[in-house]
Amino acid sequence: MRSYLLDEISASDMEKITVYLKKRSIRSRLNSIYWVEIPEDLLSGAQYEHKRCRPYVFAAELGDDWYKAEFFVRTLEGMGCDCQNYATPQQREFILNFSHTMIDVLDVRT
Repeated sequence: MRSYLLDEISASDMEKITVYLKKRSIRSRLNSIYWVEIPEDLLSGAQYEHKRCRPYVFAAELGDDWYKAEFFVRTLEGMGCDCQNYATPQQREFILNFSHTMIDVLDVRT
């Protein structure tokens, strides 16, 4: 899986990241995974056409001292659709900007 990893994050900063993600994402059934929605204007052609598959998200996963953002854009409506794929360049930029903004806003030391 292609992803962006930030590690060696303090426990107090991990708590801040958790609160941030709880407010700005969709919680998964797993405590450590959050689904961050991709804006509609960044959807690929196939994703835009597949209205029944929305929302499209990327996974943000938390460990004891790390944050990982996956560069795979998926639907929460089912795993079998071919509209899911690795992020386009614009989607990848959104994922990186989301991650960097979070780190900057929270003043997380990495």
